[in-house]
Amino acid sequence: MSKLDEKIAQYQEENKKLNLGLDDEFIAKVTKALGPSIYKADTEIVSCSSKDELERVKKNFLIKKLGLDKDDEYLDSLLKKVCEKMGKSNRKKYRALFYALLAKETNKESVYN
Repeated sequence: MSKLDEKIAQYQEENKKLNLGLDDEFIAKVTKALGPSIYKADTEIVSCSSKDELERVKKNFLIKKLGLDKDDEYLDSLLKKVCEKMGKSNRKKYRALFYALLAKETNKESVYN
């Protein structure tokens, strides 16, 4: 099993544990698109307590990748919703699952096709 396959399996297992309702195939697509960032401890996780981190996710993922041009209030509410869905006490908010949830929330899964 390759390192990528191991990461995908890990995220799929976490998806089931947290009951996020994401499709296994979609998780695999998002994980592959993240490239080497999934192998570094500090970039594999999204920190909901870091304003800078959430601003980066908003700018680089929601606006650039998903093409959302909504107001900041809407984008911030999306980030907050996903943070809550993954669990406030959950310290391992994996970026692949975080991005997959954001794409699902905004009906932008087609970005990964």
